[in-house]
Amino acid sequence: MPQVFAYLRVSTDAQDVANQKHGVVRYCVDKRLLEPVFIEDTASGKTDWRARPLGKLIERAGQGDVVVVSEVSRLARSTLQVLEIGRECIERGVHLHIAKTGIIFDDSMQSKIVATVLGLVAEIERDFISSRTKEALAKRKADGMKLGRPVGGAKNLKLDKHADKIDGYLAKGINKVAIAKLLDVSPNTLYEWLKVRRALKPTAAISNS
Repeated sequence: MPQVFAYLRVSTDAQDVANQKHGVVRYCVDKRLLEPVFIEDTASGKTDWRARPLGKLIERAGQGDVVVVSEVSRLARSTLQVLEIGRECIERGVHLHIAKTGIIFDDSMQSKIVATVLGLVAEIERDFISSRTKEALAKRKADGMKLGRPVGGAKNLKLDKHADKIDGYLAKGINKVAIAKLLDVSPNTLYEWLKVRRALKPTAAISNS
């Protein structure tokens, strides 16, 4: 008999976890699914989904098994990741249910249409980020800011591997404090990186801009 698994993203907010459980349980009852086995994920959001408990769950789940998640934001951080996870489930015969929206990834025609639409959205999302990043970099160059690694500067900084993400976030108008949280670093770490790599003018501290 197919099993039902409930995937929970665990954070420091206990109420958020309780809300996820409540949403999943109510969904299972409404859809007359079996009582779910809860799988909790405490891994950092920066970790690739395949290396998180979610990836291991999908890998070991059998054909016809059901994985329920409370909402899209608990599943992944981007449309592209949601699409990847959904397609992986479809290929393995695992049914992925997103409780809040009622979206289901399975082998049905409706699911294939949803996957196609998400693929289009992900492509548009990538194009927007790429376009805004290029525009932002061009503006900084025009303003006389030095781009790339300065000659003689630090060879390797903690945030160098996230350079494209940071430029993309800035281009989208996301404030620096929020960017630091997305990267799981302190605002000062981000500030120091921007000062070295993007010639950010020194200020007393990072504000919410």
